[in-house]
Amino acid sequence: MDVVNICGASKTYSGKRAVDDLRMTVPQGAIYGFVGRNGAGKSTAMKLIAGLASPDDGGVEVFGRPVNARAGARQSGGIVQRVGVLIENPGVLPNMSAMDNMMALALALGVPKPRKACADLFSQVGLSDTGRKRAKGFSLDMKQRLGLAMALLGGPDLLLLDEPLNGLDPEAARDMRNYLVQLNRTRGITIVISSHVLDQLERMCTHYGIIANGRMVRQMTAEQVQHECGESLRVRTADPPAHSCCLRTPPSATACASPPNRTGRSSSRAVSIRHKSPHCCTGPARRCWNCRCSRGTWRSISSR
Repeated sequence: MDVVNICGASKTYSGKRAVDDLRMTVPQGAIYGFVGRNGAGKSTAMKLIAGLASPDDGGVEVFGRPVNARAGARQSGGIVQRVGVLIENPGVLPNMSAMDNMMALALALGVPKPRKACADLFSQVGLSDTGRKRAKGFSLDMKQRLGLAMALLGGPDLLLLDEPLNGLDPEAARDMRNYLVQLNRTRGITIVISSHVLDQLERMCTHYGIIANGRMVRQMTAEQVQHECGESLRVRTADPPAHSCCLRTPPSATACASPPNRTGRSSSRAVSIRHKSPHCCTGPARRCWNCRCSRGTWRSISSR
């Protein structure tokens, strides 16, 4: 079952198409990494899913029911209450404390035992010691944690997070990442998360969607990404045309040990490949020990 299904949705702001014929599907129980440059349309797409904006064309379905900002929460079948949202900046009242912000939202959502629910979420996201400190004095890290706690209030089944790792130090980013993975595994929450930190997405996402200029370029699973992009080798050389043949290792190439140094011992600083072709070698400027070709040198795969 697909939790999110966007079919040909378009949205225009001031004559510019933020989303253009967008097609997107998010499987249930997935951690969906939404990847794209600034202005690609990630935030607009999330607003369409959350019911904060209405598409000019196409449709948006969440949990199998259409979502439209103009229809209102009641006509959307209560879908809005099942979606937790943290898009762009947390909706925090700066002159109120973290608990007051959470309590105001909990009462608006009709959460039973609101104070206990807020206290439990604070302990989970690491904001138990904020006390009566006003939100305007929070650091960016604390505001992101408060925004995540507000998104989780009410026990949503779908979580939309727009750049939640922005401004976090490495330790805080790791804690946030581990917490989201735990939510997904223990409570089965489907998470859509956008981020420019691809290294962080790689450690948590099961599916990916790549968006550019408002259009979905491709959707892939983590296995497909690993298969197509997981292994690569970048080679820099002073003469690319002459050394381009090194990128295509011939079947006759065989691995060999490095040449002995002046002491007669074999060096372990480089792993080399012997080619029968006299023009297939590249590397440090010395003669090839095996080929002994006029241009032959050692092709260094790994050195110091």
